[in-house]
Amino acid sequence: MSTEQQLQKIQSQDGFIAALDQSGGSTPKALGLYGVDESAYSGDEEMYTVVHQMRSRIITSPSFGGDRILGAILFENTMDREIGGKGTAQYLWEDKNVVPFLKVDKGLADENDGAQIMKPMPDLDALLGRAKAAGIFGTKMRSVIKTASPTGVKAVVDQQFEIGLRIVKAGLVPIIEPEVDINSPEKAQAEALLKAALLEHLNGLAPDQKVMLKLTLPEESNFYKECIDHPQCVRVVALSGGYSREEANRRLSNNNGMIASFSRALSEGLSAQQSDEEFNAMLNDSIDSICQASKT
Repeated sequence: MSTEQQLQKIQSQDGFIAALDQSGGSTPKALGLYGVDESAYSGDEEMYTVVHQMRSRIITSPSFGGDRILGAILFENTMDREIGGKGTAQYLWEDKNVVPFLKVDKGLADENDGAQIMKPMPDLDALLGRAKAAGIFGTKMRSVIKTASPTGVKAVVDQQFEIGLRIVKAGLVPIIEPEVDINSPEKAQAEALLKAALLEHLNGLAPDQKVMLKLTLPEESNFYKECIDHPQCVRVVALSGGYSREEANRRLSNNNGMIASFSRALSEGLSAQQSDEEFNAMLNDSIDSICQASKT
């Protein structure tokens, strides 16, 4: 499995990154939207089996492939399971030509200073070792910024890069995700603080230290251009953050060089009750619209 080939694909190909990484807390909601009621499973193990069936259906669909999808972000439980008789990460790359990423954070700490940093990750090094062995290329971890608090923003970005460098050291490419809440009354001001902090950290990286950024679609078009152009930044991807697919795509089209990494906006409209034909057609339209918006 060539990391160099994968890096090349992520860096230069048109397309987007599929986020298939809803975890414990958000799984029942994701399954509900997919038409699977909580009465259909009992306990976490059954829930994860059902969600793996949903993800497998998406990944094995003829609509889902490396021509339009650059990478897919997996939840740890999905990495540990199989699709088509292979580990999920291996199947993604070998059968679909899609680069596998792993969500590594353990969720958000309580809000402090207008921001939520990540909860501690005591098992991170062991998880990174397992990820590398499973054929994972990169990771993703999310924090949230709610107000334009300089100290809150700094705490989020400092933590993201501190852990990001541990991930780089483990031979993986981290997706650093400091999400700005789309409902923040100070969204534009928070984005200004965030960009300054990101550039400061990017400028401090050594030539062989590469990261990716996953950012909320900004209020001002092309606001993150300096990050997109930065030599240490492999790619800047956008999160849909609660915007509808239509609104997320509209905003994305106005940001040149930024590509999508949508989760809810990707699976919008898919349901367990659809025939394979309906499911694949819906997924195809979804992928196509996100892909077009990512091309600008």
